[in-house]
Amino acid sequence: MWFRNLILYRFTQAFDLDAETLEEKLAEKTFRPLGDMEPAFTGWTEPLGKEGRQLVHTVGNCMMLCARKEEKILPAAAVRELVEARAGEIEEKEGREVRARERRELKETVLLEMIPRAFSKSHHQYAYIDSRNGWLVVDTATASRAEAFIDLLRECLGTLPVVPLQVAESPDAVMTEWLKESGVPAAIQIGDECELRDLMEDGAIVRVRREDLFSDEIRVHLEAGKRAMRLALTWEERVSFLLDRCQPWRAKRRLVDPSSREAALLTRRAHSARGEAK
Repeated sequence: MWFRNLILYRFTQAFDLDAETLEEKLAEKTFRPLGDMEPAFTGWTEPLGKEGRQLVHTVGNCMMLCARKEEKILPAAAVRELVEARAGEIEEKEGREVRARERRELKETVLLEMIPRAFSKSHHQYAYIDSRNGWLVVDTATASRAEAFIDLLRECLGTLPVVPLQVAESPDAVMTEWLKESGVPAAIQIGDECELRDLMEDGAIVRVRREDLFSDEIRVHLEAGKRAMRLALTWEERVSFLLDRCQPWRAKRRLVDPSSREAALLTRRAHSARGEAK
């Protein structure tokens, strides 16, 4: 599975549910189509899509999950235009100003009228639980989506003792030293992309792609005090990613055997998801 963005959470207690028990708990809130008057609904679906039959896909000590959210599309501009039109009609007919409270009531009425006729869109949120090592890994770059996924999982399990990843050293300080000293851990290789930023307020930002990050040009920026806020890395020639100072990980791609059965299944699932989005 190609996780494009990762936000990591650490379990503060051992996660001791097996796949069968987790499946039973998730089944209490499986995904279903929206009702006419529902603006949105989120439920669990098969991580492997049509190729799968279970809500929990297990590989070794990891269990992959997928939450699907469907929501009605209500363009804010269209809602605002209709509210303004109705407010104008009231003001013209009754010769008075429509105040804020009444406008809010008009907006609620407009939304109720638009929801049954609105188109909907779906979003799949993937994650996996590494029970042996105590990780919850969510495939998103947005903290709010990660928290929404955790809230849904916690609702089904009753409790979910996880905390965001904490680091002992500032990531930008470590990445800057790697570039300055040309020294990284043996398992890591530095790529050809980075973002350098001046720490002063409104300081300069330099974004570099497809460049030698140990060149004289990069060294000049580092000596001028800029810090590495993002850095492209590869770990053991297995996964390439963009390490982000603000977000624990931003993965670019996972290198897998394209001939494997799992890769084929998940590739078809990815294509199917893109088709639904269109």
